[in-house]
Amino acid sequence: MKGEAMAVQEQENVSLPVIPRHIGIIMDGNGRWAVKRGLPRKAGHKAGAKAFERVSEYCEKIGVKYLTAYAFSTENWRRPPEEVEAIMDLLREYLKNAEERREKNSKVRMLFLGDRSALAPDLQEKMDRMERESANKTGITICMAINYGGRDEIAHAARELARLAKAGSLSPEEITPELLEKHLYTRGIPDPDFIIRPSGEQRISNFLLWQSAYSEFIYRDVLWPDFEPEDLRGAIEEFAGRSRRFGGI
Repeated sequence: MKGEAMAVQEQENVSLPVIPRHIGIIMDGNGRWAVKRGLPRKAGHKAGAKAFERVSEYCEKIGVKYLTAYAFSTENWRRPPEEVEAIMDLLREYLKNAEERREKNSKVRMLFLGDRSALAPDLQEKMDRMERESANKTGITICMAINYGGRDEIAHAARELARLAKAGSLSPEEITPELLEKHLYTRGIPDPDFIIRPSGEQRISNFLLWQSAYSEFIYRDVLWPDFEPEDLRGAIEEFAGRSRRFGGI
């Protein structure tokens, strides 16, 4: 089985021009997908969770090292309570399935980005345990952004630095972009090579504001539940044709 898996990965990689190190995804369009079909919005989120499983498995198969998915923003609390609860229930289901995969020797490392203090205690406990138990995994790192906002993340890092300065262990002159970066939720993770947003919308929506300074942006006119590995493959091919100069010539 191991040889077959390696053969599949090699076959996938043959025709790919490049394998991105880190991909960010704004999983947008779940609600609209459901409304178009006359279904409750929570049905769209369930279908979106299935799409994420397909895409994350594809990323693992082709050798992507980091995948960051925008699952629930700091602004999403404004949605109807029943929709928020449905999303949290899907998170519980995802964590349960991830634990089962880990027990079958999954190589996936899990990280959760955002302020988890506002989440239910059982979710916090599951997230903490999954991070702890997958810390030494050597496969793909999946970062789930939950109760996450880019501005909130930067403010959180600034507060940590302010506390250090107030305690006298840091002077303002010592604060550099590199130091602030070490206090972000994503510390130790490379910036995303590209961020893809389906659903036809073309905005960043408070996602990885600091980390996306030099990321490429790719948009697709497909609602997230309909997003397939082939769509990601097309995005990778488009990314490979971009010229990344990082401010140089």
